[in-house]
Order: sequence, then structure tokens, then C-alpha cells
Amino acid sequence: MAMNVGDRWFLTYNACEDKARDVMEKIIKRNQLQQNTSGYIQLNAQARQSMKQFSKDLNTLKEDLKKASSSYYITQREVERRQRLVEKLESKERQMEMIFSERAAGIRESRSERTALLGGQFTPSSGIAFGIEETNETKDLTVEEIKQSQQQVLREQDRGLEGLSNIITRQKQMAHHIGEELDLHNEIIDGIVDHTDTTKERLCKETRHIAIVDRKSNTCGYWVIIVILLIPILVIPLV
Repeated sequence: MAMNVGDRWFLTYNACEDKARDVMEKIIKRNQLQQNTSGYIQLNAQARQSMKQFSKDLNTLKEDLKKASSSYYITQREVERRQRLVEKLESKERQMEMIFSERAAGIRESRSERTALLGGQFTPSSGIAFGIEETNETKDLTVEEIKQSQQQVLREQDRGLEGLSNIITRQKQMAHHIGEELDLHNEIIDGIVDHTDTTKERLCKETRHIAIVDRKSNTCGYWVIIVILLIPILVIPLV
């Protein structure tokens, strides 16, 4: 049995959903690894390739929906429903691109902040940032003690950044759950609208049936009255 256009469209949509989940899994696994490792580089390349395929499939969905809408192959309500599904995939695409690129951006920002904290010219050999006036807190310290102090500052900064990262991760998870709830509510609303339309059609159909029965019952009553009136007319001549 041949597959119709609607079936192919939803098959492509489901493939995009699976591809999005696959990309997110690859990115999460990649972010758990250190940069410049073979595992990181491999997952990074796989995620990038999957994102390209996702974008290609998403464009195919858009083109097929445009053709189906212009040819009136599907109803306007169905066009709007599929457009919402496409917008959902577009939102996932933006989310994937943001998460994919934020790791490298976060590392560059962290290095920049560390450089700024050390005066921009800290070198392990000197232990002191050039161009910065020595304070009372460091003038009585040895070079090794200054190094340890700076390392302690960096460790505290790392803990602060890690805490901030955990907060952002929790917020993303909350946003993801909220998005899933909204999608579920939209599906429920669509189902209610469909059931309402079906119920309305049934009510209209039954109303027409009642009107027909009512007309027939009125006609039957008229015939009974006519027969009753005819009986005296037919009986009187016989008498």
C-alpha cells in the first residue's frame, strides 16, 4: 500500500525529533569531557554533523508543509497544527546551537576573567602581575606564598563558576520541563477542539433528524383529522 504525503511528513517530523534527542545526548556527553581529548573531538564532530542533518530535515518539513498548504491537500486547521510542530523544532534547533557553542564561549570567558584578575600579565616564573602596585597584604610574603594565594583565589573562582553553572543547568532543565508541559497542554487543547467539532456535527445531524420526524408526525396528524371528518360524510348518505 502506497504511503500518502501526510504519512511521509510525520515520518520526517518524528525523524527530526529523534535527531534532536540524539544531538542533545552527544553534546551532554561531550561537555563532560576535557577539551582536546579524542573523545571530545569525536563527539563534537558527530554532534555538528547531526545538527546539519537536523537542519536539512527541518527545511524539508517546511517545504513539504508549504506545498501541502498551497495545494489545499490539508485543511487550514491541520496546516496551523503542523506549523506549531515546525516552530517547536525550530526552538529545539536554537537551543541545540546555543548549548553546542556555549562550552567554548564559557572557557574563553573564564580565561579572560582569570587574566583580568591577575592584571593581564601574570607569569608562573615571576608570581607577580606586572604593572600592579604591591599592597601591604603581599609585601611581606615570599614569591611562593604569593603563588599559593593566587591559586587559592583561582580555586574559589572555580567553585563560584561551578555553582553558577549548576544553577544555569537547573534553570535549563526547568525550562525544558515547562516546554514539555506546554506541548502536552497544546495537544490536549487540540484534542478538545477536535472532539467539540465532532460533537457539534453530531448535534446538527440529530437536529435535522428531529425536524424531519416532527414534519412527518404533523402530516400524520393531519391525515387522522381528515379521516375522522370523512367518516360522517360517508356514513350520513347511508343512513
